[in-house]
Amino acid sequence: MRWIESIALRGEKSWQDHHAVLNQGEESELEIFGYKTQRSRKALCIVGYILSCGALLLLFYWKPAWDVWANCAPCSLQDADLVLLRTTDEFQRYTRKKVTWTDLSTLTVSVSDKPDGLLIADKDSIINRAIMKPELKVRCIQVQKIRYIWDISAKQFHKVGSLEDSNSCNDMHQKFGAGLTREEQNIRRLVCGPNAIEIEIRPIWKLLFKEILNPFYVFQAFTLTLWITQGYVEYSVAIIILSIISISLTVFDLRQQSVKLHNLVEEHNRVQVKACTKDEGCKTLESHLLVPGDVLVLEGKKLSLPCDAVLIDGGCIVNEGMLTGESIPVTKTALPHADNTMPWKTHSVEDYRRHVLFCGTEVIQTKPSGRGPVRAVVLQTGFNTAKGDLVRSILYPKPVNFKLYRDAFKFIVGLAVIGVLGLIYTVCVYAYRKQSVSDTITMALLLLTVPVPPAIPAALTTAIVYAQRRLKQKKIFCISPQRINICGQINLVCFDKTGTLTEDGLDLWGVIPSEGSRFQNVHSFTSGAPLPWGPVCGAMASCHSLALLDGKIQGDPLDLKMFEGTNWEMEDPSDTEGLDSCIVIKPGPNASNAPVEGIVILHQFPFSSALQRMAVVTQEVGKNQYDLYMKGAPEMVASFCRPETVPTDFVKELQVYTTQGFRVIALAHKALNVGKDVAVDSLEREDVESGLAFLGLLIMENRLKRETKPVLEELSAARIRSVMVTGDNLQTAVTVAKNSEMIPKSSPVILIEANEPEGTTPASITWQLMEESKQATAETNEVYVDIETRTPPDRDVHSHHFAMNGKSYQVIVKHFSSLLPKILVNGTVFARMSPNQKSSLVEEFQNLNYYVGMCGDGANDCGALKAAHAGISLSEQEASVASPFTSQIPNIECVPELIREGRAALVASFAVFKYLTLYGLIQFIGTSLLFWQLQIFGNYQYLIEDVGITLLVCLTMSLTHAYPKLAPYRPPGQLISPPLLLSIVLNVCFTTTILFGGFLLVKQQPWYSETPNPRGCPQPLAPVSTATTNATHVPSSVLSYEGTTMWPLATINCIIIAFVFSKGKPFRKPIYTNYIFSLFLLLQLGICIFILFADIDAVYRGMELLCTPTMWRVYILITALVTFCVSFVVEDLVLQNRRLWLLIKKCFGFRSKSQYRKWQRKLATDPTWPPLQRTDFAENGKNEIYTNPAYEHSEEK
Repeated sequence: MRWIESIALRGEKSWQDHHAVLNQGEESELEIFGYKTQRSRKALCIVGYILSCGALLLLFYWKPAWDVWANCAPCSLQDADLVLLRTTDEFQRYTRKKVTWTDLSTLTVSVSDKPDGLLIADKDSIINRAIMKPELKVRCIQVQKIRYIWDISAKQFHKVGSLEDSNSCNDMHQKFGAGLTREEQNIRRLVCGPNAIEIEIRPIWKLLFKEILNPFYVFQAFTLTLWITQGYVEYSVAIIILSIISISLTVFDLRQQSVKLHNLVEEHNRVQVKACTKDEGCKTLESHLLVPGDVLVLEGKKLSLPCDAVLIDGGCIVNEGMLTGESIPVTKTALPHADNTMPWKTHSVEDYRRHVLFCGTEVIQTKPSGRGPVRAVVLQTGFNTAKGDLVRSILYPKPVNFKLYRDAFKFIVGLAVIGVLGLIYTVCVYAYRKQSVSDTITMALLLLTVPVPPAIPAALTTAIVYAQRRLKQKKIFCISPQRINICGQINLVCFDKTGTLTEDGLDLWGVIPSEGSRFQNVHSFTSGAPLPWGPVCGAMASCHSLALLDGKIQGDPLDLKMFEGTNWEMEDPSDTEGLDSCIVIKPGPNASNAPVEGIVILHQFPFSSALQRMAVVTQEVGKNQYDLYMKGAPEMVASFCRPETVPTDFVKELQVYTTQGFRVIALAHKALNVGKDVAVDSLEREDVESGLAFLGLLIMENRLKRETKPVLEELSAARIRSVMVTGDNLQTAVTVAKNSEMIPKSSPVILIEANEPEGTTPASITWQLMEESKQATAETNEVYVDIETRTPPDRDVHSHHFAMNGKSYQVIVKHFSSLLPKILVNGTVFARMSPNQKSSLVEEFQNLNYYVGMCGDGANDCGALKAAHAGISLSEQEASVASPFTSQIPNIECVPELIREGRAALVASFAVFKYLTLYGLIQFIGTSLLFWQLQIFGNYQYLIEDVGITLLVCLTMSLTHAYPKLAPYRPPGQLISPPLLLSIVLNVCFTTTILFGGFLLVKQQPWYSETPNPRGCPQPLAPVSTATTNATHVPSSVLSYEGTTMWPLATINCIIIAFVFSKGKPFRKPIYTNYIFSLFLLLQLGICIFILFADIDAVYRGMELLCTPTMWRVYILITALVTFCVSFVVEDLVLQNRRLWLLIKKCFGFRSKSQYRKWQRKLATDPTWPPLQRTDFAENGKNEIYTNPAYEHSEEK
C-alpha cells in the first residue's frame, strides 16, 4: 500500500506546485495555475483555426481558459511560462498572463561586491528572494496593473511595489531614514516599475475590435449574412445601420471614459519632488522615478502627493477629500521611535493612518520639527497606492451578481435549444420533400436564428439607459448602470447619521463645567455672554485640529463651532517669533478677560474614530508650564480621568442630553511635568494620556434634516427596513432613531453590550431594556445603567429593536457568531462603528439575503458604500468615485427616488424581455408552419414586424416613468418564476392556437388555392379550380393564403403583447402617460388594419400578400380582438394578481427561502426571544452560549 500513498503524496505535491493563491484573504484574491506552452499542441490549434475558418480562435478569445488548456500543459508555477488566473468569487472568471523576465544585469551590479550577497540592503525585502543568481533575473507577472515577482525560496508570486508590513517603527527609521543608495534605487525601479498611475487612452480600433467581437454582434453578423443571402436586404441593412450607430455610441462612450480617467490621473505622474539618497544627498526629480524606501523632503509649498508615504520627521496638514469625501484639513504626525519589534501598523493599532500621507491627497501645510525639515519614507508606488487602488476599482469593477442577468442567459440558452429543434424540423421537412442540400441548410439555419432575437441584450439595457437619464435629471449620478436594476430589489437601507440623517453643522448649545466632582450650572451660548476664562475655556480654545490657511480658519465643523464659541483668535505662526511651526491662539476682543497672553499648541494627538478622542500639548505664552487637553466621547474621556474628578451623576447627566438628541463631547485637562531636555513632539500618547481631571461636558445640537422623517416614513410604508450605522454615541443615535421614526416611539429598544473574555471569564453578552427614567451608578469609576426588572415587551418578532456599539458588534462577530443572524434581523442602531465595521455589517446583512442600500456622506463610509448592492454618496468629492451612485441633493430624498427608478427599470426590463421572447416565438411558430409547405413570410412582412413594430416597441416601452408612490412589496427579481413562465407559456399557447387555426381553417375555405393568382380577390362563393391554376402559375415561396392569413394575426399579436406587458401601477405610471409608446402602438395598429382592408393592388404586391374576401379579413380582426381580451384578462387578473399568488403560495405551503425570512419565522415561534435582563457567556470559546442564572435575580438582592 505504500506505493499508493507515495503516488497520492506526489500528486498532492504536484498540485501544490501547480496551484497557489494570490492576495489570500483580500478582496482581489485570485487562484493561479502554472502552464507551459507545448509546440505540438500549438501546431494542432493553428490547424484547427484554419479548418474552422477562425471560429475556434474566436471561441478561445471568449474562453481564455480553453485556449490555455488546448495550447499548454500543466506544470509547476516555477517552470511556467504562462499562468491562468481564476477569481475566487462566485463568478469564477479566468484570465491568462505571460510570465516575463526582468534583467538586472544591465545595471552593472555585482553580487560579489556585497559581503552578504544581498543586492537590497533590507534583508527582509522580497526583491532579495526573487533575484536569480548569477543570472540576475527576476520572473514576474502583471495582473490588473499590479506587478508580482517570483519568490524563489517560498515558491510563490508576491506583490511588489510596497515596503514590507513586517518592518517595525524602529526599522522604518533605521533602515530607510537616511534614504537608499543610488544602486538600490535603480534595482527597485527596475523591479517595482515606475511610480505612475498610467491609464492608456485606448485606440478607437481596439475598442471597435473588442466591441465587434462581442458574442452578441458575432451572432448578429452570422444572422444578417444568412438573411442577406436570402434577399432580406432592406431589413438587414436597417439592422446593420442600427448596429453601427449602437457600436459607434458605445465606442464613443468608452473612449470618453478612457480620456476622462487618463486626464484625472495624468497630472499625478508629472510632479516634481525632492528626494534624498545616501550617497548623493537631496535633489529634485520627477515623481515617476520614486521607489519604495525613498525619503521625501516636504517643504512649505503645497504638494499633491504622488505616492503613499509614512512621516518619520515633522508633521503635516493635508486635505484628504479625495479619499474621505470631506475637504477638511487632517493633521498627520511622525511615526514614533518605538524600540519594540512589533510591525509599525500593529504598533499604531487601527490608527496607523495618522502617520501616512496618501497618494492623491494634498499637503497644504508642513510643520518641521527641531531636527530638520519634514521627511517621509515612500511606502507604496503606482497602482499599489490609495489613489491607484481607487483607479483600479474603476478599471476593474466587481461584477454585479443579479438573478436577472443569470436568468436572462438561461432563457437565451432555452430559446437557442428551441432554435436547434427548429433546425432539425426543417432538415426533416426539406429532406422529406426532396429539396436541394443548399436550400435545406439555408432554411434550417434561418429557422435556427428566428427564436433568438438579436436585440435581446441591447433591449435589456434600454430600461437602464432611460432610468439613468431620469436619475441624472434628479441630480443622482451613476457610474455603474447595471446596479440600477438591483436597486429595484432593495429591502434594507443603512444610513450614516451625521450629515446624512442630521444636519452637517452643529450648533453650540452650552457647556456644563465640573468642579469638585460635581456638575456646575450650565453656561448657555445662546445668552451671548462670553465663556469665562478657566480650564474649560482653555480646552475649547486649544483642543482641536484647526489650521489657518490663507488667512482663513479651516477644519472639522465641530472644532470650528467649538473654537468660535470661545471668541478667541488664531494667529499665523510665522508672525510669532520662534514659533514658526506651532499654532498660536489669543483672546479676541469679544472674549472674557484672561490672565494669559495666548496659548501655543505645541503638539497634537489627532482625533481617531477608532480611539474616539484627541489631545493636544500646549504652553501658555511666556511661561514654562505645559498642559495636556483632551476631548472626545464622554465614556472614553472619563476612563482617562482620575475617578474623584468624575461627577457621581455623570451617567445620569450624560443621558439627560443624549436622550434629547444632543451631541455631547467631554473635556479633560492635566498639567504636564516635562523635563527641559524632552522634545514635546517625541512624547508618546500612552505616556501622557492618564490621570486627567474631568472638566465638563460640551453640549452641541445636531438637528434632523427636514426631509429625514418623511423619507423614513415612506420607506417604512413600503416595508423597506432602515438601519442606522454611525460613529456617534449610542444613546444619541437611539434618540435620533426615535425622533426620526426609524424606531416607533412605542417600540422597546434592547441594548446589547458584549465584552471580550478577561482572564478566566469568557466573553459575555448582556441584554438590557433601555429605560430612560431609571439610572444608577456603579461602584468606583465604572458607571453603567441599572435597568429595573420589568414586564417583557410584546414578543412579536418585529416589535423590538436592538441597539449596540461597534465594540459589542466586534465581540459578537468573534465570539457569538451563532447569535449574529438573530440580532441582525431586528438590529436597528449600530453606534460607534469604525469604517471596517460598517463594511462588515453591510456584508453580514447581505449574507442574510437582504438587498442592501447604503447612504452616507462619504466620510468613513467609502468601504460600506462600495460593499452595498447600491451605495449612495451624498458627497461631491472624488471619494464618491468609490460609490456606484452619487447624489447632489444633500439629503436622503435620493434613496426612495433611486428605489422607484430601480423598480421601474427592473419591471421594464422584464417586460421588454418577455416581449422579445414572445416576438421570437411568434415568428418561429409562423415560419415553422409555412416551412411545412416549403414557404416563408415575405421580405417586407418581416421588415414591418422587425423594424416597424418590434424595434420601436423596444426603444419606447421603457420610457414609462416610475410610479410616484412606493408599493409595500418589491417587483419579482427572477425571470425564471411561475408568473413569468406562465405568462410566456400561455401567450405562446394563444399564439399557437390562432396561427395553427388560421393555417388549417384557410385551407377549408371554398376560395382557397395552393397556387393562387396574385391579381384579383376570389369570390367567397366561387371556388377556384386548382387544376386550372396549376396549369398557369408556378408555385411561389411567399405568396400563399396561409401566409396572408397568419401574417396579420402574428403582427397584431405583437402589438397586443406589447400593450399587455406594459403594465403600469404599482411600479410604473399608466401606459397612457408614455405618449410616444402609446402613439406608436396606435399608429402600428392602424397601419396593420389598413393593410388588412386596403384592397389596393400596389400595397398587396409590395407586401407580397393575397387579396382575400372581406368577411375572412373581418374574422381575422375578430380573432385578434378575442386574443387581446383573453391575453389581457389572463395577464392582468390572473398572472399579475398578487393576492391570488399569495393564496396559492399559502395553499401549497410555499415560503420564502431568504435567510432573513427563515430567521424571522423561527424567532416568531421562540418564546425565549428576545432575551431580557440577563447575561450570556460564550462557552469554551466555541460560540456556544449559556446563561448565568444568578444574574436573573441579581437586582432583587
